[in-house]
Amino acid sequence: MKYNNILKGKFISRPNRFIAYVEIDGREEVCHVKNTGRCKELLTPNAIVFIQKNDNPKRKTKFSLIGVMKGDRMINMDSQVTNKVVHEWILKGNLLKEVTLIKPETKYKNSRFDFYVETKNKKIFIEVKGVTLENNGIVKFPDAPTERGVRHLRELVDCVREGYDAYVIFVIQMKDAVHFEPNVETHKEFADTLKYAKENGVNIVAVDCLVDEDSINISDYVNVVL
Repeated sequence: MKYNNILKGKFISRPNRFIAYVEIDGREEVCHVKNTGRCKELLTPNAIVFIQKNDNPKRKTKFSLIGVMKGDRMINMDSQVTNKVVHEWILKGNLLKEVTLIKPETKYKNSRFDFYVETKNKKIFIEVKGVTLENNGIVKFPDAPTERGVRHLRELVDCVREGYDAYVIFVIQMKDAVHFEPNVETHKEFADTLKYAKENGVNIVAVDCLVDEDSINISDYVNVVL
């Protein structure tokens, strides 16, 4: 996945979930934050950030914050890009072989899963979660309570019971993670439900990404510790 029109800036502040003030070329600009998570450990004063400029006159802001440097580690913060990189990854023959259909945003009961996929022998529902929370190489999800995430896990179990295959793919939006684990401290119910999903046939997968200022692509599988 490639971005265009990328600029470098310095983070100033984030008054709410949706916007941030960033210094770009000596000017303070308002940027849309493409991640509604807390990201407090990432968006610290004077952190180096990467901004995408958009020339669409209908947009309220012409800049979007998509990446940040945490020390020497480049982290992509764009929560909208994870589905795109998973789509590209699957189409390249990863995860599943002999894919005959891949359909984004497919409704099942009370949920809308990120992908419905068919192979010659299987029908699969896939839910994708982006991961940006990291401490000493250990990455965790979620960084804020997610009742929606709990519901998705429970309904993926329903999918398995009805004969589908089911996956949760945690896309770690950085490289060199030691392992992935659920964030028990932030949302124990999600962590417990993830274990329950694993025990009931849902495939739990974590992958890291090669991240540059203007690109992100899935790289390697990362160990999952439940």
